[in-house]
Amino acid sequence: MKIRPIADHIVLEPLEREEKTKSGIILPETVEKERPERGKVVAVGPGRRTEEGRVVPLEVKEGDLVVFTKYGPHEVTIEEKEYLVAKEEDVLAVLEE
Repeated sequence: MKIRPIADHIVLEPLEREEKTKSGIILPETVEKERPERGKVVAVGPGRRTEEGRVVPLEVKEGDLVVFTKYGPHEVTIEEKEYLVAKEEDVLAVLEE
């Protein structure tokens, strides 16, 4: 099954947080895990429609790694895999190397 977002929605595959800190300390599984704030863009909608009816394309594209607001996206499960569906305004930045 394929997911196709509408309007200015974006489907994200959440990236898990590091299990190890920068100083090398391994975090135990008992540590409460927070919702991820980074993800990979899996699919994007066609764009936001203006009041005049014109479609404004999204700034992100499939494959981008992004930082998004912690509680903005909605969790969905498709074929037993977890995804997040967010609006473009929930994306804060694109990560570049």
